[in-house]
Amino acid sequence: MNTVSSDSGAAAEAAVDAVAEIRNAVKRYGGVLALDHVDFSIQAGEVRALLGKNGAGKSTLIRLLTGAECPDAGEVLLCGNRVPDNPDTRARHAAGVGVRVVYQELSLVPDMSIEENLYLGAWPRKSLALDYQAMRAGARAALAHLGLDNLDPRQTVASLTAAERQLVEIARALMGQPRLVILDEPTSSLTDREARRVLDAVRKMSANGIAVIYVSHRMKEIREIAQTATVMRDGRASPTHRLADMSDADIVELMLGHGQAIVQETLRSHVLDEIALSVSGLCAPPKLAGVELTLKRGEVLGLAGLLGSGRSELVRAIAGLDPVSSGELVFRGERYTRWNYRQLLARGLGFTPESRKEQGIFAQLGVDENIVLTALRKVSRGRMLSAAHAHDAAAAVIRRMGIKASTPAIPISTLSGGNQQKAVIGRWVHAQAQILLLDEPTRGVDVDAKQQIYAIMRALAAEGNSVIFVSSELEELPLVCDRVAVIRDGRIAEELAAPAITTQALMSACLFETSTGD
Repeated sequence: MNTVSSDSGAAAEAAVDAVAEIRNAVKRYGGVLALDHVDFSIQAGEVRALLGKNGAGKSTLIRLLTGAECPDAGEVLLCGNRVPDNPDTRARHAAGVGVRVVYQELSLVPDMSIEENLYLGAWPRKSLALDYQAMRAGARAALAHLGLDNLDPRQTVASLTAAERQLVEIARALMGQPRLVILDEPTSSLTDREARRVLDAVRKMSANGIAVIYVSHRMKEIREIAQTATVMRDGRASPTHRLADMSDADIVELMLGHGQAIVQETLRSHVLDEIALSVSGLCAPPKLAGVELTLKRGEVLGLAGLLGSGRSELVRAIAGLDPVSSGELVFRGERYTRWNYRQLLARGLGFTPESRKEQGIFAQLGVDENIVLTALRKVSRGRMLSAAHAHDAAAAVIRRMGIKASTPAIPISTLSGGNQQKAVIGRWVHAQAQILLLDEPTRGVDVDAKQQIYAIMRALAAEGNSVIFVSSELEELPLVCDRVAVIRDGRIAEELAAPAITTQALMSACLFETSTGD
């Protein structure tokens, strides 16, 4: 594995022509070290892949380059000039020298036209009115530069496809002669065909001398368009590597680090030879394309995949929350070609959504109300809800789940994230759900709460229940899962069974078409 050395005379000469440099940067957020003496530089026309796990420091590095943040130590230079420390001027300085960023969450206004979005905040004027003629001409030129001659600048953004919206966002970034464009997961929500158009746009930018930082987990795309790569891990940046000199195993090793692999501990298996749930030929465009998956009784099945792979879309489709174009579901012996959430709830489904605060809790209701609301009949007498029975049922779940709450009636919003999440899972324990789909149940909770949630999943499996555990943190899957299915490009690409579940194997399966193994 060869690196592009920064110590040679050639590198020193190249640094003079660097569009952007970060020198020995340190950045802390409270007690968390986000960047640890990071060096980084990129040249005109270079396409640099920026790689790393979630939390590795990629976003913080980008924020330094855009002027959104200032390093606690070290310095940032754009086109040879130091970015000022003043928070009121540094972002304007970065934009003024030509730094542009396109985030994964697009910032276009759907009900406005393409041309209005392209000139948002800088609309050309003729006297006191907007100069729509100049705006339209500029918009046509910007769109043509990316091969979007077919789009009418007067169209609303809401009428565009996902790929067209992404390209319009890139076209806006190219307004005003940029020097550096940062693309943050630009194809994560696109199909392969749509992603082709974005890659073509990147090639055109590079050919025109624009430096591009490309953040993505889609290794096929990265190898296709990027010449070099920087890998971040634990707030540190690797030297610059030529991608042509890096094997798949090299990339995985840099992302995980030597000796950082978490190997599955011996778990007591409770898996029975009985299918609790299966899907076959499940299609839900644009994300899912013919998924085949089985879940056994007493099994904790992990679902792994990188951002945009279709993890959450799959569990939502299985739960009947999102429409399915075709496919078959077998749920506790019943076969369905069409199904919905309410049907499956009645048959013993439990589902916790990815976004706990927005979709998982009723913030102003008590912990007890949040727990019992999925099975009110169990705490009712006749047609009347029994407050005493609701209190007792909730208290039993609170004890079992180890929820720290002064009283069952305290608003759930006052609890920590970990205790809120345990209550969300606890409502399905109260409902006696037998198949649980848990989408990112450990996101945003502390280490102790994670361990408790792992133990809860294993205990539920030991009782004969079945769990699908979706997680973006690959390190935790070996700790709790009997088996892990890896979803890539809308299909189950690979399965790993205990005890052969390791972080290296999972990372390789997520990134590459064929696993590199250990």
